[in-house]
Amino acid sequence: MIQPPLQAVLFDMDGTLVDTERLWWEAVQDIATGLGRPLTEADQPQVLGRPVEFTADWLGGLTGAPDLVGRLHDEFAERVRTGIVPRPGALALLDALAQDGVATALVTASPRSVADSVLAVLGADRFRVSVTADDTARTKPDPDPYLAACRALGVDPARCVAVEDTPTGVRSAEAAGCAVLAVPSLAPIEAAVGRTVVASLEEVTPQRLRDLVRPRLRVLSWNLWYGGAKVDDHRAKQLKVVLDTEADVVGLQETAGTSARELADALGWHHHQAGENLGIISRHPITAVLGDPDVGFYGAAGARIRVGPHEVDVWTAHLHYTPYGPYEAAFDRLASAELIAHEGVRLAQMREALWWIGEAAGETRPAVLTGDFNCPSHLDRPDVAWPVTKAAEEAGLRDSYREARPDPVRDPGHTWSPVHVRHENDTSLPEPQDRIDYVLHNGRGLSVVDSRTVVTGVPRAWPDVAGNDWPSDHAAVLTTFELNPAD
Repeated sequence: MIQPPLQAVLFDMDGTLVDTERLWWEAVQDIATGLGRPLTEADQPQVLGRPVEFTADWLGGLTGAPDLVGRLHDEFAERVRTGIVPRPGALALLDALAQDGVATALVTASPRSVADSVLAVLGADRFRVSVTADDTARTKPDPDPYLAACRALGVDPARCVAVEDTPTGVRSAEAAGCAVLAVPSLAPIEAAVGRTVVASLEEVTPQRLRDLVRPRLRVLSWNLWYGGAKVDDHRAKQLKVVLDTEADVVGLQETAGTSARELADALGWHHHQAGENLGIISRHPITAVLGDPDVGFYGAAGARIRVGPHEVDVWTAHLHYTPYGPYEAAFDRLASAELIAHEGVRLAQMREALWWIGEAAGETRPAVLTGDFNCPSHLDRPDVAWPVTKAAEEAGLRDSYREARPDPVRDPGHTWSPVHVRHENDTSLPEPQDRIDYVLHNGRGLSVVDSRTVVTGVPRAWPDVAGNDWPSDHAAVLTTFELNPAD
């Protein structure tokens, strides 16, 4: 479904549903002042949205006062008992969600004793689940509380909206994968991708919360390695990878002429098999096939995928493997200019693919290009301006992996090769490891949520590969996009 239903709304408590964030700040302020260290605005990140234990440790470290947990808890609890006030619009929104049949949960960094006092005021029956600081090993800003609430409700975090009032709570919800509606109480919160900021819950309706749950599309790029023939029971292993990654569309290379159709038939999906090497499989309908109908072993092929009321062009490309730049750099010690000059065949193939992609997409249609380019990225190696990926960038395509993981040192993202550790033709040489498989996109109505490489199990090295769980000599690349059709 292009528009996944809103499965649940997960509410922070303090400062979001009830005006207790102010009470918590006042409680900490009173104790801190008594200890000779009054709070300032700069101290808010250490207090707002934080559990009692965290703030107690922080304040104790500043003042030398021991055992502040009990004092802070008692001071706050007394204020809660005498001063709980629902925030404007809170009860009306909870009742509207209940009327619409949308599940709700309370997710707080406060202890259970405080949460129960608040629930008595709000009405515990308004929430199917409540998660407190006592219920998880780690609390906000870690994602554990929101993940625990989702597990208890049996819902997908990506189909939930978390309602928060502090930067700490926002970080927790976003780390869990939830869309966020922020209603700042004391500390300001900036709007961001996947995050909406409003002044009051009075502005919020169930429909507005539904609109925050944007559809997602998971795209996998995968070279199957001669269709998978090098590994025993490869078809079953390929199917498991597709299902485990929850991919929606897979751009395939080295299909051995039949893999796209066979995988799609086994999954009950749609497919486009292009020539003997390229293929696309999709859980969503394919409305058109794109590109050169006579594409050879190398080149690009595309399919228009209908995702609900919208369409996305998805392409798969395989570029020629020789001469291979990482070998020339590592073994032949070629200079940058020579390496670039030797990319001519692949560059021509990429430019042809880019022409087809541009012709099909026009000026408005979202497009995704997957593929084994058989060359490194200019974004990974500042010493070489690798022209193939640079040409794609100049044509308006963005590298989803580098969008999600911009540091090539910390996240090299090597896809070649999980099974080739030593050079196949000379085992005295280590095989250069590099990122040569990609998921690119043109940015039209597409936002990158995450991108990662995928390898299952611990593959044994070539040639002892027949029993591997991973049925390929490449790592796959999985990118999760958020579809923003109005962008």
